[in-house]
Amino acid sequence: MAAAKSVLLAFLLSSFLAGTALGKGYSTTRLSEGQQCRLRRIQSVQPNQRIESEGGLTELWDYNDEQFECAGVVACRNTLRQNSLFLPEFHNAPRLIYIERGRGLLGITFPGCAETYHSDPSAGERRGGLERLGGQSETEQSERRDQHQKVHRIRRGDIIAIPEGAVHWCYNDGDEELVAISVIDLNNQNNQLDERPRAFFLAGGFGGGERGFRGQTEGRGGRFNYRNIFQGFDEHMLAESYGVSPDLIRRMQSQNTDRGIMIQVRERMRVVAPEQDDEEFELEEEERFRRRRFNSEEDEAAARNGFEETFCTMKVRQNIEVRREAEVHSRQAGKLNLVNMHKMPILQYIDMSAERGRLNPRALYTPHWSITDHRLVYVLRGNAHVQITDNNGENIFDERVNEGEMFVIPQFYTTVARASNEGFEWVSFKTSGQPMKSPLAGYTSVLRALPIEVIENAYEMSPREAMEVKFNRDHQTFLLSPSQQGGGVGRFD
Repeated sequence: MAAAKSVLLAFLLSSFLAGTALGKGYSTTRLSEGQQCRLRRIQSVQPNQRIESEGGLTELWDYNDEQFECAGVVACRNTLRQNSLFLPEFHNAPRLIYIERGRGLLGITFPGCAETYHSDPSAGERRGGLERLGGQSETEQSERRDQHQKVHRIRRGDIIAIPEGAVHWCYNDGDEELVAISVIDLNNQNNQLDERPRAFFLAGGFGGGERGFRGQTEGRGGRFNYRNIFQGFDEHMLAESYGVSPDLIRRMQSQNTDRGIMIQVRERMRVVAPEQDDEEFELEEEERFRRRRFNSEEDEAAARNGFEETFCTMKVRQNIEVRREAEVHSRQAGKLNLVNMHKMPILQYIDMSAERGRLNPRALYTPHWSITDHRLVYVLRGNAHVQITDNNGENIFDERVNEGEMFVIPQFYTTVARASNEGFEWVSFKTSGQPMKSPLAGYTSVLRALPIEVIENAYEMSPREAMEVKFNRDHQTFLLSPSQQGGGVGRFD
Protein backbone atom coordinates (compact mmCIF):
# COMPACT_ATOMS: atom_id res chain seq x y z
CA MET A 1 0.00 0.00 0.00
CA ALA A 2 2.79 2.42 0.96
CA ALA A 3 4.68 1.64 -2.24
CA ALA A 4 1.58 2.18 -4.36
CA LYS A 5 0.91 5.50 -2.65
CA SER A 6 4.49 6.62 -3.31
CA VAL A 7 4.15 5.74 -7.00
CA LEU A 8 0.87 7.70 -7.22
CA LEU A 9 2.36 10.76 -5.53
CA ALA A 10 5.35 10.64 -7.87
CA PHE A 11 3.03 10.40 -10.87
CA LEU A 12 0.95 13.39 -9.75
CA LEU A 13 4.01 15.52 -9.09
CA SER A 14 5.68 14.61 -12.39
CA SER A 15 2.45 15.37 -14.26
CA PHE A 16 2.22 18.76 -12.57
CA LEU A 17 5.85 19.57 -13.32
CA ALA A 18 5.49 18.51 -16.95
CA GLY A 19 3.28 21.54 -17.48
CA THR A 20 4.88 23.89 -14.97
CA ALA A 21 8.60 23.22 -15.21
CA LEU A 22 9.07 23.63 -18.94
CA GLY A 23 8.23 27.33 -19.09
CA LYS A 24 7.87 29.49 -22.17
CA GLY A 25 11.29 28.69 -23.52
CA TYR A 26 10.25 25.23 -24.64
CA SER A 27 7.17 26.31 -26.60
CA THR A 28 6.47 28.37 -29.67
CA THR A 29 5.58 31.97 -28.91
CA ARG A 30 1.96 32.73 -29.77
CA LEU A 31 0.59 36.21 -30.27
CA SER A 32 -3.08 36.82 -30.86
CA GLU A 33 -4.36 39.68 -32.97
CA GLY A 34 -5.00 41.66 -29.79
CA GLN A 35 -1.43 41.15 -28.66
CA GLN A 36 0.29 42.71 -31.65
CA CYS A 37 0.82 45.81 -29.48
CA ARG A 38 -0.40 48.36 -32.01
CA LEU A 39 -0.62 50.93 -29.25
CA ARG A 40 -1.37 54.55 -30.07
CA ARG A 41 -1.78 55.66 -26.48
CA ILE A 42 -1.15 54.20 -23.02
CA GLN A 43 -3.02 55.49 -19.98
CA SER A 44 -2.44 55.15 -16.24
CA VAL A 45 -5.69 53.71 -14.91
CA GLN A 46 -7.47 52.67 -11.73
CA PRO A 47 -9.51 49.44 -11.45
CA ASN A 48 -12.88 49.88 -13.12
CA GLN A 49 -14.76 46.81 -11.86
CA ARG A 50 -15.78 45.96 -8.29
CA ILE A 51 -17.02 42.68 -6.85
CA GLU A 52 -18.31 42.77 -3.29
CA SER A 53 -18.08 39.70 -1.04
CA GLU A 54 -19.04 39.23 2.58
CA GLY A 55 -15.38 39.20 3.66
CA GLY A 56 -13.85 41.71 1.29
CA LEU A 57 -13.63 43.43 -2.06
CA THR A 58 -12.20 42.47 -5.46
CA GLU A 59 -11.26 45.27 -7.88
CA LEU A 60 -10.26 44.46 -11.45
CA TRP A 61 -8.50 46.39 -14.16
CA ASP A 62 -10.19 46.09 -17.56
CA TYR A 63 -8.30 43.27 -19.27
CA ASN A 64 -9.88 44.34 -22.59
CA ASP A 65 -7.89 47.57 -22.40
CA GLU A 66 -5.45 47.42 -25.32
CA GLN A 67 -2.37 47.92 -23.11
CA PHE A 68 -3.27 44.87 -21.00
CA GLU A 69 -4.12 42.89 -24.13
CA CYS A 70 -0.71 43.83 -25.53
CA ALA A 71 1.00 42.47 -22.42
CA GLY A 72 -1.30 39.43 -22.27
CA VAL A 73 -2.04 39.93 -18.57
CA VAL A 74 -4.90 40.64 -16.19
CA ALA A 75 -4.57 42.50 -12.89
CA CYS A 76 -6.70 42.76 -9.77
CA ARG A 77 -6.60 44.11 -6.22
CA ASN A 78 -8.12 42.03 -3.42
CA THR A 79 -8.92 43.51 -0.02
CA LEU A 80 -9.53 40.82 2.62
CA ARG A 81 -11.10 42.00 5.87
CA GLN A 82 -10.00 40.91 9.34
CA ASN A 83 -10.87 37.33 10.31
CA SER A 84 -11.98 36.59 6.74
CA LEU A 85 -11.13 33.74 4.38
CA PHE A 86 -10.47 33.97 0.65
CA LEU A 87 -11.94 30.70 -0.57
CA PRO A 88 -9.81 28.04 -2.34
CA GLU A 89 -9.37 28.60 -6.09
CA PHE A 90 -7.02 27.97 -8.99
CA HIS A 91 -6.32 29.83 -12.23
CA ASN A 92 -5.58 28.94 -15.83
CA ALA A 93 -2.25 30.81 -15.83
CA PRO A 94 0.58 31.57 -13.38
CA ARG A 95 0.05 34.37 -10.90
CA LEU A 96 2.39 36.79 -9.11
CA ILE A 97 1.12 38.59 -5.99
CA TYR A 98 2.42 41.58 -4.04
CA ILE A 99 1.16 42.16 -0.49
CA GLU A 100 0.60 45.91 -0.26
CA ARG A 101 -0.72 45.93 3.30
CA GLY A 102 -1.49 43.60 6.20
CA ARG A 103 -0.53 40.07 7.14
CA GLY A 104 -2.12 36.63 7.05
CA LEU A 105 -1.82 32.94 6.19
CA LEU A 106 -1.58 31.57 2.65
CA GLY A 107 -1.99 27.96 1.61
CA ILE A 108 -0.83 26.64 -1.79
CA THR A 109 -1.48 23.01 -2.66
CA PHE A 110 0.78 21.20 -5.12
CA PRO A 111 -0.48 17.87 -6.47
CA GLY A 112 1.57 14.87 -5.42
CA CYS A 113 3.29 16.62 -2.51
CA ALA A 114 3.06 15.05 0.93
CA GLU A 115 1.02 16.39 3.85
CA THR A 116 3.81 17.67 6.06
CA TYR A 117 1.90 19.53 8.78
CA HIS A 118 -0.16 17.69 11.36
CA SER A 119 -2.45 18.91 14.12
CA ASP A 120 -1.68 17.85 17.70
CA PRO A 121 -4.83 16.64 19.51
CA SER A 122 -3.21 17.35 22.87
CA ALA A 123 -2.15 20.93 22.08
CA GLY A 124 -5.40 22.78 21.64
CA GLU A 125 -6.14 21.79 18.04
CA ARG A 126 -8.95 19.54 19.23
CA ARG A 127 -11.10 22.53 19.95
CA GLY A 128 -10.62 23.85 16.42
CA GLY A 129 -11.18 20.59 14.57
CA LEU A 130 -11.38 17.27 16.33
CA GLU A 131 -14.26 18.20 18.64
CA ARG A 132 -16.35 18.64 15.49
CA LEU A 133 -16.02 14.92 14.79
CA GLY A 134 -18.42 14.25 17.72
CA GLY A 135 -19.46 10.72 18.51
CA GLN A 136 -16.03 9.25 17.76
CA SER A 137 -13.63 7.83 20.30
CA GLU A 138 -10.41 9.60 21.20
CA THR A 139 -8.46 6.95 19.28
CA GLU A 140 -10.53 7.50 16.14
CA GLN A 141 -10.15 11.26 16.47
CA SER A 142 -6.39 10.94 16.89
CA GLU A 143 -6.17 8.80 13.74
CA ARG A 144 -8.14 11.45 11.85
CA ARG A 145 -6.24 14.47 13.05
CA ASP A 146 -5.82 17.20 10.45
CA GLN A 147 -2.96 16.89 7.96
CA HIS A 148 -2.14 19.36 5.22
CA GLN A 149 0.60 20.86 3.11
CA LYS A 150 2.58 23.84 4.35
CA VAL A 151 0.80 27.09 5.18
CA HIS A 152 2.87 30.24 4.62
CA ARG A 153 2.99 33.33 6.80
CA ILE A 154 2.69 36.39 4.51
CA ARG A 155 3.14 40.08 5.26
CA ARG A 156 3.52 43.49 3.64
CA GLY A 157 6.18 43.54 0.95
CA ASP A 158 6.01 39.84 0.07
CA ILE A 159 6.11 38.68 -3.55
CA ILE A 160 4.28 35.36 -3.92
CA ALA A 161 4.48 32.99 -6.90
CA ILE A 162 1.54 30.69 -7.65
CA PRO A 163 1.80 28.28 -10.61
CA GLU A 164 -1.17 27.70 -12.88
CA GLY A 165 -3.61 25.07 -11.58
CA ALA A 166 -2.30 25.22 -7.99
CA VAL A 167 -5.14 25.64 -5.47
CA HIS A 168 -4.58 28.49 -3.03
CA TRP A 169 -6.47 30.23 -0.23
CA CYS A 170 -5.77 33.07 2.18
CA TYR A 171 -6.86 33.89 5.74
CA ASN A 172 -6.48 37.32 7.35
CA ASP A 173 -5.54 36.77 10.99
CA GLY A 174 -4.00 40.23 11.36
CA ASP A 175 -5.27 43.44 12.90
CA GLU A 176 -5.93 45.32 9.64
CA GLU A 177 -7.17 44.67 6.13
CA LEU A 178 -4.95 42.56 3.90
CA VAL A 179 -4.48 44.15 0.46
CA ALA A 180 -2.93 42.10 -2.37
CA ILE A 181 -2.12 43.15 -5.95
CA SER A 182 -2.21 40.21 -8.38
CA VAL A 183 -1.07 39.86 -11.98
CA ILE A 184 -1.88 36.78 -14.06
CA ASP A 185 0.16 36.09 -17.20
CA LEU A 186 -2.47 34.85 -19.65
CA ASN A 187 0.03 34.65 -22.49
CA ASN A 188 2.18 32.19 -20.55
CA GLN A 189 2.75 29.03 -22.58
CA ASN A 190 1.44 26.87 -19.74
CA ASN A 191 -2.04 28.31 -20.37
CA GLN A 192 -3.53 26.36 -23.27
CA LEU A 193 -7.16 27.50 -22.90
CA ASP A 194 -7.44 31.06 -24.15
CA GLU A 195 -6.45 34.59 -23.22
CA ARG A 196 -9.34 35.17 -20.83
CA PRO A 197 -8.91 35.11 -17.04
CA ARG A 198 -10.57 32.02 -15.57
CA ALA A 199 -10.92 31.47 -11.83
CA PHE A 200 -11.97 28.00 -10.70
CA PHE A 201 -13.39 28.11 -7.16
CA LEU A 202 -13.74 25.04 -4.96
CA ALA A 203 -16.27 26.81 -2.73
CA GLY A 204 -18.41 29.92 -2.65
CA GLY A 205 -19.41 32.06 -5.60
CA PHE A 206 -22.11 34.60 -6.31
CA GLY A 207 -25.84 34.09 -5.89
CA GLY A 208 -28.65 36.00 -7.52
CA GLY A 209 -31.58 35.28 -9.74
CA GLU A 210 -29.68 34.45 -12.90
CA ARG A 211 -26.56 32.42 -13.31
CA GLY A 212 -23.56 34.64 -12.76
CA PHE A 213 -23.16 38.04 -11.18
CA ARG A 214 -22.85 41.50 -12.65
CA GLY A 215 -20.40 43.60 -10.68
CA GLN A 216 -20.29 47.36 -10.55
CA THR A 217 -18.35 48.44 -13.62
CA GLU A 218 -17.31 51.65 -15.34
CA GLY A 219 -15.91 50.12 -18.52
CA ARG A 220 -16.07 47.10 -20.76
CA GLY A 221 -16.57 43.63 -19.35
CA GLY A 222 -18.35 43.42 -16.01
CA ARG A 223 -19.99 39.99 -16.21
CA PHE A 224 -18.62 37.37 -13.84
CA ASN A 225 -19.52 33.70 -13.45
CA TYR A 226 -17.87 32.79 -10.16
CA ARG A 227 -19.51 29.62 -8.89
CA ASN A 228 -17.77 26.66 -7.37
CA ILE A 229 -16.79 23.81 -9.65
CA PHE A 230 -18.80 21.21 -7.67
CA GLN A 231 -22.08 22.74 -8.80
CA GLY A 232 -21.86 21.24 -12.26
CA PHE A 233 -21.60 17.61 -11.10
CA ASP A 234 -24.23 15.04 -10.30
CA GLU A 235 -24.62 14.92 -6.51
CA HIS A 236 -24.83 11.10 -6.43
CA MET A 237 -21.58 10.66 -8.38
CA LEU A 238 -19.80 13.04 -6.03
CA ALA A 239 -21.34 11.34 -2.98
CA GLU A 240 -19.96 8.03 -4.19
CA SER A 241 -16.57 9.63 -4.94
CA TYR A 242 -16.22 10.96 -1.38
CA GLY A 243 -18.11 8.20 0.42
CA VAL A 244 -20.57 10.65 1.98
CA SER A 245 -24.29 11.33 1.75
CA PRO A 246 -25.83 13.28 -1.17
CA ASP A 247 -27.15 15.80 1.37
CA LEU A 248 -23.61 16.73 2.33
CA ILE A 249 -22.65 17.07 -1.34
CA ARG A 250 -25.62 19.39 -1.92
CA ARG A 251 -24.30 21.61 0.87
CA MET A 252 -20.88 21.66 -0.78
CA GLN A 253 -22.46 22.62 -4.08
CA SER A 254 -24.55 25.48 -2.73
CA GLN A 255 -22.66 26.66 0.37
CA ASN A 256 -21.75 30.35 0.53
CA THR A 257 -23.06 31.23 -2.95
CA ASP A 258 -24.63 34.36 -1.46
CA ARG A 259 -21.47 35.29 0.47
CA GLY A 260 -19.14 35.72 -2.49
CA ILE A 261 -15.55 34.51 -2.79
CA MET A 262 -14.39 35.97 0.55
CA ILE A 263 -16.26 34.99 3.70
CA GLN A 264 -16.13 36.07 7.32
CA VAL A 265 -15.05 33.33 9.70
CA ARG A 266 -17.30 32.93 12.73
CA GLU A 267 -14.57 31.58 15.02
CA ARG A 268 -10.91 32.42 14.70
CA MET A 269 -9.20 29.77 12.58
CA ARG A 270 -6.41 27.66 14.06
CA VAL A 271 -4.18 26.34 11.32
CA VAL A 272 -0.90 24.52 11.81
CA ALA A 273 1.75 26.79 10.29
CA PRO A 274 5.57 26.75 10.34
CA GLU A 275 7.53 28.30 13.18
CA GLN A 276 10.28 30.86 12.57
CA ASP A 277 12.95 28.14 12.71
CA ASP A 278 11.23 26.33 9.84
CA GLU A 279 11.23 29.52 7.76
CA GLU A 280 14.96 30.02 8.39
CA PHE A 281 15.66 26.40 7.38
CA GLU A 282 13.67 26.96 4.20
CA LEU A 283 15.76 30.02 3.33
CA GLU A 284 18.99 28.08 3.90
CA GLU A 285 17.80 25.27 1.61
CA GLU A 286 16.84 27.80 -1.05
CA GLU A 287 20.23 29.50 -0.81
CA ARG A 288 22.05 26.20 -1.30
CA PHE A 289 19.93 25.46 -4.38
CA ARG A 290 20.59 28.94 -5.78
CA ARG A 291 24.36 28.62 -5.49
CA ARG A 292 24.56 25.51 -7.62
CA ARG A 293 26.62 25.86 -10.81
CA PHE A 294 25.94 23.86 -13.93
CA ASN A 295 29.12 22.83 -15.75
CA SER A 296 27.49 20.61 -18.35
CA GLU A 297 24.17 19.52 -19.80
CA GLU A 298 24.37 16.47 -17.54
CA ASP A 299 24.71 18.71 -14.48
CA GLU A 300 21.72 20.75 -15.59
CA ALA A 301 19.63 17.61 -16.19
CA ALA A 302 20.57 16.35 -12.74
CA ALA A 303 19.58 19.71 -11.28
CA ARG A 304 16.16 19.43 -12.89
CA ASN A 305 15.66 16.07 -11.24
CA GLY A 306 16.80 17.64 -7.97
CA PHE A 307 14.29 20.41 -8.51
CA GLU A 308 11.47 17.89 -8.69
CA GLU A 309 12.67 16.43 -5.41
CA THR A 310 12.70 19.83 -3.68
CA PHE A 311 9.68 21.31 -5.46
CA CYS A 312 7.28 20.47 -2.64
CA THR A 313 9.35 22.46 -0.13
CA MET A 314 10.49 25.21 -2.47
CA LYS A 315 10.05 28.81 -1.38
CA VAL A 316 7.09 30.56 -2.99
CA ARG A 317 7.52 33.98 -1.37
CA GLN A 318 10.25 36.57 -1.04
CA ASN A 319 9.99 39.87 0.81
CA ILE A 320 10.93 42.68 -1.54
CA GLU A 321 11.00 45.45 1.09
CA VAL A 322 14.36 44.52 2.65
CA ARG A 323 16.52 47.54 1.90
CA ARG A 324 19.85 45.87 2.65
CA GLU A 325 19.15 43.42 -0.22
CA ALA A 326 18.62 46.17 -2.81
CA GLU A 327 20.38 45.48 -6.12
CA VAL A 328 20.70 49.22 -6.81
CA HIS A 329 21.21 51.62 -3.91
CA SER A 330 21.93 55.34 -4.25
CA ARG A 331 21.67 57.73 -1.31
CA GLN A 332 20.93 60.57 -3.71
CA ALA A 333 18.53 58.74 -6.05
CA GLY A 334 16.80 55.76 -4.38
CA LYS A 335 16.72 51.95 -4.34
CA LEU A 336 15.73 49.00 -6.54
CA ASN A 337 14.88 45.55 -5.17
CA LEU A 338 14.50 42.72 -7.67
CA VAL A 339 12.99 39.26 -7.31
CA ASN A 340 13.89 36.98 -10.22
CA MET A 341 14.58 33.29 -10.83
CA HIS A 342 17.94 33.52 -9.07
CA LYS A 343 16.33 34.62 -5.81
CA MET A 344 13.24 32.40 -6.24
CA PRO A 345 13.93 29.44 -8.56
CA ILE A 346 10.19 28.78 -8.91
CA LEU A 347 10.03 31.96 -11.02
CA GLN A 348 12.01 30.13 -13.69
CA TYR A 349 9.03 27.87 -14.18
CA ILE A 350 6.22 30.44 -14.09
CA ASP A 351 8.44 32.83 -16.09
CA MET A 352 7.58 35.96 -14.12
CA SER A 353 9.47 38.35 -11.82
CA ALA A 354 9.03 41.60 -9.90
CA GLU A 355 10.76 44.87 -9.05
CA ARG A 356 10.20 47.19 -6.09
CA GLY A 357 11.49 50.71 -6.59
CA ARG A 358 11.87 53.94 -4.63
CA LEU A 359 12.86 57.25 -6.20
CA ASN A 360 13.89 60.13 -3.98
CA PRO A 361 12.25 63.52 -4.66
CA ARG A 362 13.15 64.78 -8.16
CA ALA A 363 15.37 61.75 -8.91
CA LEU A 364 15.14 59.95 -12.27
CA TYR A 365 14.84 56.40 -13.46
CA THR A 366 17.23 56.44 -16.42
CA PRO A 367 15.80 56.17 -19.98
CA HIS A 368 15.84 52.47 -20.81
CA TRP A 369 13.97 49.60 -22.45
CA SER A 370 13.29 46.01 -21.45
CA ILE A 371 14.84 43.31 -23.59
CA THR A 372 12.88 40.35 -22.22
CA ASP A 373 9.44 41.32 -20.92
CA HIS A 374 6.36 43.48 -20.65
CA ARG A 375 5.98 45.34 -17.35
CA LEU A 376 2.90 46.26 -15.35
CA VAL A 377 3.71 49.14 -13.04
CA TYR A 378 1.56 49.71 -9.93
CA VAL A 379 2.03 53.00 -8.05
CA LEU A 380 2.34 52.46 -4.30
CA ARG A 381 3.07 55.96 -3.02
CA GLY A 382 3.88 59.43 -4.31
CA ASN A 383 3.78 60.27 -8.00
CA ALA A 384 6.05 60.73 -10.97
CA HIS A 385 6.18 62.10 -14.49
CA VAL A 386 6.54 59.10 -16.83
CA GLN A 387 7.11 59.06 -20.58
CA ILE A 388 7.07 56.11 -23.00
CA THR A 389 8.04 56.16 -26.71
CA ASP A 390 7.48 53.52 -29.38
CA ASN A 391 9.65 52.32 -32.28
CA ASN A 392 8.60 55.33 -34.38
CA GLY A 393 9.92 57.71 -31.74
CA GLU A 394 6.38 58.82 -30.96
CA ASN A 395 5.43 59.68 -27.40
CA ILE A 396 2.54 57.35 -26.49
CA PHE A 397 2.54 58.05 -22.74
CA ASP A 398 3.25 61.38 -21.06
CA GLU A 399 1.47 61.54 -17.71
CA ARG A 400 1.78 62.10 -14.01
CA VAL A 401 1.07 58.71 -12.43
CA ASN A 402 -0.51 58.60 -8.97
CA GLU A 403 -1.04 56.19 -6.09
CA GLY A 404 -3.26 53.21 -6.90
CA GLU A 405 -2.88 53.53 -10.68
CA MET A 406 -1.41 50.97 -13.06
CA PHE A 407 0.06 51.17 -16.53
CA VAL A 408 1.93 48.91 -18.98
CA ILE A 409 5.41 49.38 -20.42
CA PRO A 410 5.60 47.07 -23.47
CA GLN A 411 8.73 45.10 -24.28
CA PHE A 412 11.37 47.18 -26.15
CA TYR A 413 9.43 50.46 -25.68
CA THR A 414 11.67 53.12 -24.15
CA THR A 415 10.67 54.84 -20.90
CA VAL A 416 11.93 57.43 -18.43
CA ALA A 417 10.51 58.61 -15.09
CA ARG A 418 11.16 61.55 -12.77
CA ALA A 419 9.80 61.58 -9.22
CA SER A 420 7.82 64.54 -7.94
CA ASN A 421 8.73 66.52 -4.84
CA GLU A 422 6.97 63.79 -2.84
CA GLY A 423 9.11 60.98 -4.19
CA PHE A 424 7.84 57.90 -6.01
CA GLU A 425 7.40 54.22 -5.02
CA TRP A 426 6.19 51.41 -7.22
CA VAL A 427 6.12 47.67 -7.84
CA SER A 428 6.51 46.20 -11.34
CA PHE A 429 5.31 42.77 -12.46
CA LYS A 430 7.32 41.34 -15.36
CA THR A 431 6.55 38.59 -17.86
CA SER A 432 10.01 37.03 -17.64
CA GLY A 433 11.73 35.08 -14.89
CA GLN A 434 15.09 36.63 -15.78
CA PRO A 435 14.37 40.23 -16.89
CA MET A 436 17.00 42.38 -18.59
CA LYS A 437 17.03 46.16 -19.16
CA SER A 438 19.17 48.27 -21.47
CA PRO A 439 19.81 51.79 -20.07
CA LEU A 440 20.54 54.87 -22.17
CA ALA A 441 22.29 56.91 -19.46
CA GLY A 442 24.72 56.01 -16.69
CA TYR A 443 27.89 53.94 -16.58
CA THR A 444 26.18 50.76 -17.85
CA SER A 445 24.41 52.58 -20.69
CA VAL A 446 24.44 51.92 -24.41
CA LEU A 447 25.92 55.36 -25.19
CA ARG A 448 28.80 54.87 -22.75
CA ALA A 449 29.68 51.65 -24.61
CA LEU A 450 29.90 53.46 -27.97
CA PRO A 451 33.11 55.04 -29.30
CA ILE A 452 33.27 58.83 -29.04
CA GLU A 453 33.48 59.13 -32.84
CA VAL A 454 30.24 57.22 -33.27
CA ILE A 455 28.42 59.60 -30.91
CA GLU A 456 30.00 62.65 -32.60
CA ASN A 457 28.87 61.66 -36.08
CA ALA A 458 25.50 60.20 -35.12
CA TYR A 459 24.34 63.36 -33.35
CA GLU A 460 26.57 65.95 -35.13
CA MET A 461 28.31 66.85 -31.86
CA SER A 462 31.69 68.22 -31.05
CA PRO A 463 34.15 65.89 -29.30
CA ARG A 464 33.60 67.80 -26.05
CA GLU A 465 29.82 67.46 -26.26
CA ALA A 466 30.11 63.75 -27.03
CA MET A 467 32.35 63.33 -23.99
CA GLU A 468 29.77 65.04 -21.79
CA VAL A 469 26.95 62.82 -23.06
CA LYS A 470 29.05 59.73 -22.53
CA PHE A 471 30.64 60.46 -19.15
CA ASN A 472 28.61 63.07 -17.21
CA ARG A 473 26.63 60.34 -15.41
CA ASP A 474 29.61 58.01 -15.27
CA HIS A 475 29.23 57.34 -11.54
CA GLN A 476 25.55 56.39 -11.58
CA THR A 477 23.36 53.70 -13.13
CA PHE A 478 19.60 53.21 -13.53
CA LEU A 479 18.70 55.60 -10.69
CA LEU A 480 19.98 59.13 -11.32
CA SER A 481 20.20 61.87 -8.72
CA PRO A 482 18.51 65.23 -9.37
CA SER A 483 20.58 67.51 -11.57
CA GLN A 484 20.24 71.23 -12.25
CA GLN A 485 22.09 70.92 -15.54
CA GLY A 486 19.63 70.51 -18.39
CA GLY A 487 16.79 69.87 -15.96
CA GLY A 488 14.27 72.45 -17.07
CA VAL A 489 10.68 72.62 -15.85
CA GLY A 490 8.08 70.31 -17.35
CA ARG A 491 4.34 70.68 -17.52
CA PHE A 492 3.96 68.35 -14.52
CA ASP A 493 6.26 70.39 -12.24
